Amino acid sequence: MDSNTEEQIVFNQPRVVAERRAAVRILVERLKYRLPVAIDAMDNRADQGFAAWPERIYIVGPDGRVLYKGGMGPFEFLPEEAGEKLAELLPTPPPRGPTRPRDELN
Repeated sequence: MDSNTEEQIVFNQPRVVAERRAAVRILVERLKYRLPVAIDAMDNRADQGFAAWPERIYIVGPDGRVLYKGGMGPFEFLPEEAGEKLAELLPTPPPRGPTRPRDELN
């Protein structure tokens, strides 16, 4: 994509896992990803199993079931939609405690 070239986010196809890790590290740092990122094995088994190319968000429950399957990127990649679904699935967060510094509480 032209925008990737303009932003200098263009990589050669990785040949080994270490090259994939290096590319992911650059993208996470530059794009400020706040979600965990997984790196597929060199045989691309996760990509093939999840049809994840070029990017896609899944929410997988503790039992291994897919609870949310986002659209394929880049145009149907909607992190906000995934965040809303995740918020629906998570239990209500506990109420926040006092916001004063800890020594003021004693």
